[in-house]
Amino acid sequence: MNGRHVHPMKRRPLTAALRRLASIALLGASLSGCVGMDMAGLSKEPPTLSRKTMAELSKKGMRSESPVLVRIFKQESELEVWKVDKTGSYALFKTYPMCRWSGKLGPKTKSGDRQAPEGFYHVSANMLNPNSQYYVSFNLGYPNRLESARGYTGEALMVHGACSSAGCYAMTDQQVGEIYALVQKALSGGQQSFQVQAYPFRMTAKNMALHRGDENFPFWRTLKEGYDAFRLTKRQPKVSACGGRYVFNAEFAGGEPVDPLAACPPLTNADADLMAKMQAEREKVDSAVAGAKAVPITAYVDGGMHPSFRARLKKDGAEKLAAGVSRTKYPVSRPDAALADPFKGSIQ
Repeated sequence: MNGRHVHPMKRRPLTAALRRLASIALLGASLSGCVGMDMAGLSKEPPTLSRKTMAELSKKGMRSESPVLVRIFKQESELEVWKVDKTGSYALFKTYPMCRWSGKLGPKTKSGDRQAPEGFYHVSANMLNPNSQYYVSFNLGYPNRLESARGYTGEALMVHGACSSAGCYAMTDQQVGEIYALVQKALSGGQQSFQVQAYPFRMTAKNMALHRGDENFPFWRTLKEGYDAFRLTKRQPKVSACGGRYVFNAEFAGGEPVDPLAACPPLTNADADLMAKMQAEREKVDSAVAGAKAVPITAYVDGGMHPSFRARLKKDGAEKLAAGVSRTKYPVSRPDAALADPFKGSIQ
């Protein structure tokens, strides 16, 4: 099981001995999941937006309560926060270097596979945890409807702090505090849920061609449709599921498909201009794939981190890095794997 982050509850003080035992238990459990334990004193109040962040929002024509959208890229180890600005469309607010993610490129399919999810998720207010073991967190909602229908298993897959991951996306405490405050403010301002788009890499035609030999390539082509729908419109794509895949910005006869694995109902409405542009993007991928030279299959180690954190880890060591990125006392997970470059030898 991918361990569970415990939501707020009445806390009891732990003795020093119990704390040491809890830390040891956490380290063992962290090898199999994003664990959460009810530890006293880790987070008393949820983070709020700083004056500096508020000034950055204002400079970009964004209000703190305006809708938010999150994009995640594994290979680049980056998390983006987008906000609706004064034009009424989404614009990039900030890109955060990711401290740690586990697994390899490709979707999560079962409990214990250490994979961080890939797909489209919707996070509501009740999925935010201000008292997470790893400072603060929000649950991605894996498995979503499509993943459940396909028999994928796992739970409590998070974006959280502490730079420690076993299937989650881990940031520094400072980063996740700001991200948490941004999404919480949007949800309290009226946004019912915010969308998280989790990708294996930035889905350019070139990157798609470089990964054409991967078994997940057909799935990634579907993800790219959602990637393109957002990139071309700067609006949150409507995500449906039918025919065993994601379908974007579609209206169906009889309403939304109930069974994600059943054939898609006939379409009743579609943006012809957007559909034409997305078809052009598919053709770009086809052309790039046809013209790409064969490259060796990349052998991945477990997960990765942003180059900036990898440099700090190499320079300072895991203990010093952990002390600098988290208010908790737990070390960076799998420092041996984090030091290795999961994409060494690949063409990027």
